[in-house]
Amino acid sequence: MSALELLLVAVGGGVGAALRFLLDGLVKARVSGFPLGTVVINVSGSLVLGLLTGLGQAGTLPLPAVAILGTGMMGGYTTFSTASVETVQLLRSGKTRLAVLNGLGMLVVSVGAAALGLLLGRNT
Repeated sequence: MSALELLLVAVGGGVGAALRFLLDGLVKARVSGFPLGTVVINVSGSLVLGLLTGLGQAGTLPLPAVAILGTGMMGGYTTFSTASVETVQLLRSGKTRLAVLNGLGMLVVSVGAAALGLLLGRNT
């Protein structure tokens, strides 16, 4: 990887983090009691990363672009650590069902979204 590609991955990470911050704020302004913003972010990010990876594997998208957009932007956009903390916070506040829905549900749906993205990207 060249110095320019490394810089672009870092910039992509910053852009992804800013997008996550904006989207999460928009969702939190409308929905409370459940971390829906993080769910939307992680599921959509998994879908996009799967799509980018599939496009790279199919030769449709150059691998440096996959690194910049996938590792950089989607790496900054998605947030497993926030999802983990929010799940624990739900548990600690006695919302066990919501915690299980958040933790396991997001994992299952995100993996499914990644698989769908890979399938779509490879078959493009």
